[in-house]
Amino acid sequence: MTDPQPDPFHEVRELIRSRDRAALATALPAGEGAPAWPYTSLVLVAVDHDLSPLLLLSDLAEHTRAIANDPRVSLLFDGTGGLAQPLTGPRVTLLGRAAKTDEGRLKRRFLRHHPDAEMYAGFGDFNVYKVSLERTHLVGGFGKIRWIDPGELLAVPPLSDLADSEEGIVGHMNDDHGDAVQLYATTLLGRKGADWVVTGIDREGIDLRQGGETARLAFDTPLHAGNGARGVLVDLVRRARAR
Repeated sequence: MTDPQPDPFHEVRELIRSRDRAALATALPAGEGAPAWPYTSLVLVAVDHDLSPLLLLSDLAEHTRAIANDPRVSLLFDGTGGLAQPLTGPRVTLLGRAAKTDEGRLKRRFLRHHPDAEMYAGFGDFNVYKVSLERTHLVGGFGKIRWIDPGELLAVPPLSDLADSEEGIVGHMNDDHGDAVQLYATTLLGRKGADWVVTGIDREGIDLRQGGETARLAFDTPLHAGNGARGVLVDLVRRARAR
């Protein structure tokens, strides 16, 4: 039996999923008859199971007004932090169309990743937007540049049953297995602190947060089904304790 071919875009997906903020570019109207201005702003972001970025935006913000006029947006996810030569590091630009959504699961996923947003998420002028991906541009460093089609990027498609059960899994881990969560962060990832919580789980890993710090623990192999999450999480605890 031949070994499976490595997934060339696994690290791209991990970079996107591990960021909790991005630079959002929109087309800002410039007046009747005048071309729109490129307008860039900083936004908090969560990523759905299918890699669609999720944004919580105020109707009063310039970028939201721009989206109402032209839903095309791009988001830059920067993986160059801490490098002595940032241009040698990876960054990914996602191109897509932003649309308002009232799907409760998406709002809850965003708020788990950004719990402080609970303070204003209920205000009448705030709404969740989902960005449907159309193209992806990867700059992995000098000379490592290419466009990626959504089908290539999603070589590991999402699991609908995992998306449906995610909230229960996250709540169970945080409420009943907080010691395991700390082991994930401190022993397996080498992070400091004792108040880590799980904010999300997808087919390829789990997301963690402690205050303003985030972390991403990738699985060795993608889950084959949502009901396989328990076994993987238990195995990670065993591995951490063995160390």
